[in-house]
Order: sequence, then C-alpha cells, then structure tokens
Amino acid sequence: MTGPPFLVSAQQPGQHRRCRVQQLLGGRATRGGAGEQALACGQDHLGGLLGGGPGRHQLRQDPLQQGRQRRRHRAVVYGDPLGDDSVPCCESRPDFARIADGVDAVRAAARDEFRKGAAHLKVLLSGGVASPHDEIAAVQYSEDEIRAAVEEAENHNRYVTAHAYHPRAIDRALRAGVRCVEHGNLIDDATIALLLERDAFLVPTLIAYEQTAKLGRQSGLPESSYRKLTEVRDHGLAALEKAHRAGVNLVHGSDLLGPLHPAQLEEFTLRAEVQPAADVIRSATSTAARLLRMEGEIGTLAPGAHADLLVVDGDPLADLAVLTRPERHLRHVVKAGAVL
Repeated sequence: MTGPPFLVSAQQPGQHRRCRVQQLLGGRATRGGAGEQALACGQDHLGGLLGGGPGRHQLRQDPLQQGRQRRRHRAVVYGDPLGDDSVPCCESRPDFARIADGVDAVRAAARDEFRKGAAHLKVLLSGGVASPHDEIAAVQYSEDEIRAAVEEAENHNRYVTAHAYHPRAIDRALRAGVRCVEHGNLIDDATIALLLERDAFLVPTLIAYEQTAKLGRQSGLPESSYRKLTEVRDHGLAALEKAHRAGVNLVHGSDLLGPLHPAQLEEFTLRAEVQPAADVIRSATSTAARLLRMEGEIGTLAPGAHADLLVVDGDPLADLAVLTRPERHLRHVVKAGAVL
C-alpha cells in the first residue's frame, strides 16, 4: 500500500461526518444504520448538528463511537424555520429543535440544553431551503438574543454554531460571538473579512444541495423550496472558493439526511474542484479538531492522540478518490488502535 494512513475526524458533524451534521459532533450510531454505513465508507466518527432531544443525551455505545462520544443537543430556533414542528420540514427528526423567542427564552433554552449535556448549541438564524415560508435572507434572531446564547455557551465553556446562508445573518452572528457558521453559501467579501477577524469557522455543505436537486420532486419539497435550493446551490462552490483563498477556517460537513447519507463522501469531490486535496483533508481532520476544541486528540497522527486511522491503498493527496471510493481503496478502519 502507498501513501500515509489518515485519521477521519468527528466531522462526519452530522452525519458527518454526517455519513451531521451537519457533521461536527460525535453522535450516536446504531447497528445496521448510519454507524455501520459510516464504517463501510471509511469513517470512524459520526456527527450531527441537527440535534436530538433529552433522550438523545443517553449515550449509546457502538463500534463507531465507543469511548469518546459527545452529547447531542436540540437546536434553538425562533419563528417558522427549520425547527418549527408545526410545518412540514425537519420535524420527522425527533426533538429536532425548540423554539425560543426573546432574550430570556433563548437564555433559558441554552441553559437547559447545556444542563442536559450539550457540547455546543446550534442557533437557526436565517431562513432555510426546506422551510416553506421564510426567505433565505431572513434574519430570525436579534443580536441581543444571539449574545444571550453565546454568553451561556461561554459560561459553560462551550460554543455556538449558527445555521445561516446570507451575510445579514452571518455578520450578525459573528458580531455576537458565534464561533461557527453552517452553510454560508451567499457570503460576500465583507463577511469573509469578518470570519477572518473573528477566527471563526465555516462549514459548507455543498453535497446536500446537489443530492436534493437530483432527488427532484421526489423529495416532497414545496415549490418555494426549489427556488431557494437553486439560489444557494448556484453560489455555494464560488463561496467556498473565495473563503478558501482568503484563508477562512473550513470544516467538512454534508447536511445529508435519511436516504441521502450514502452520498456524504461526495462532499470531498465537490470541494476538490476549488481546493487542493490536502486542504480538503484538513477540513475533515485537523481543522475540525480545532473547532471541536479537541486538538491533539483527533485529527492528527501524534503521540497521545486517539489511534483512529484509515488504512488506504493509494495516496489521497494525489487523488481524493482514494477516500471517496472505499470499495476500491479502503483496506482497514482502526479504532482506538484496534482493527474493526
């Protein structure tokens, strides 16, 4: 075999590395489900930022996560976007989110999620593709509300990440102290400068839009969502390229749900159109580890780190297909020093 072994980090958050999350946190996997699918894809961590209710905080051991799971959480959302269970969107995921309207409600929701063990808090800040009534450019939290979530996160030595596409929402989040932005397809130069100034992280999720577009009307999305899908899909790759060239901290994610999970490795393929292979790999390893504040534990081959490795036949620095075609190139998944 040629080429070095590579560690796959907790970013696959969601499913992710959502294979979550939106793909950033160590999540839960079950036999016969996403966990074993992830192992078959060559992932040794499974993550998700979409959240989970109190029951999800009861950690369950599985071959993917044994020994270092991180607790999931419910997203905090205002109004009628992705987390509102009264509209047909993401409510099929149990305890996806909770609505918190106003500074006091946001603060109480944040405290409750951290009390239950959340490793971070996700705030749904702008409109979403799947939500039927809001616009992508809509901003659904005031700066004071976001600051309340950030303050509570800092009080618990945690951080806040935000679902946001448009500069209006992203800039407000960053000014309020949010550490990470999910999606960010419509970022402009001013937003990129703010990401750099705050040393914040960006998690593009390009494959989600490609796969949803391929699924077409079978996805069940309303016509308004298809218009929004086209908008974010058309701008996503250019936004990633601008952020990469500027030196923004980029982390791997996919945002794939349900039957779309098997396509998560194709996020690597899309990113390789505008990024060198080494930078794509860093987004799923060392940069993801920095976001999770797990430097030295994951995302690196170093003494004292978890011995979680992929052994592949080929050199992914020369050809990312070595990582995206596990049926051809993956030889072993090593977890905590043991071959699975």
